[in-house]
Amino acid sequence: MLDKYVQNVTSPLLDMFASRLKALGVSANHLTLGGFALGILASVLIAFGNYHEGLAFILLNRIADGLDGARARLDKDISARGGFLDILCDFIFYASVPLAFAFVAPAENALVASLVLFSFIGTGSSFLAYASFVKDFPKKAATPKASDKTPGKWQTNEQVEKLVKALHYIGGLTEASETMIFFVLICLFPQFFPIIGVIFALLCLVTTGTRAYAGWRDFDISKKG
Repeated sequence: MLDKYVQNVTSPLLDMFASRLKALGVSANHLTLGGFALGILASVLIAFGNYHEGLAFILLNRIADGLDGARARLDKDISARGGFLDILCDFIFYASVPLAFAFVAPAENALVASLVLFSFIGTGSSFLAYASFVKDFPKKAATPKASDKTPGKWQTNEQVEKLVKALHYIGGLTEASETMIFFVLICLFPQFFPIIGVIFALLCLVTTGTRAYAGWRDFDISKKG
């Protein structure tokens, strides 16, 4: 929900630092893997009760996550391999944080951490399922059924192109920015993890529902008008 506003503010700074990293020979994949290592270190620190130190490394992970995309754009090298690596590292990192809270205080946190992980499965799978189908949808949408006598009623090229780009805007209540706010709050106030975790998990479930509806609506190739 907040990502597009955050990106408008941070993109110029990320682009500036990415150009300097390019001059030093640092690639986008280096940033992705380095950021992932910082994120896992953050979770290890949290698992042993070092919440503030863990938060510092979470912040570094998020900075690296923003820089890798900016660095790739400098080379016009937004590759499938890089995108795959970025998503893989992000999702493992996201899951490691609530797991760390379950580890540090299992009696108080384990049940809520399980709920948060369950909700992450919903947001992650809805995002990735949309991505996996949207790339093939234009070919299907552009081919009307033989029985359809009014192909002009089908989605226009402009509408199809908009749908292909929709992955970047599918959004929801809980995107990367909201997840970062969640991580900051639970690291600053770890004693309130059960309460904050339940609230965030419910917001994630709402996001899963809205994305599920968006996919059901957008991938109806029989829809006309």
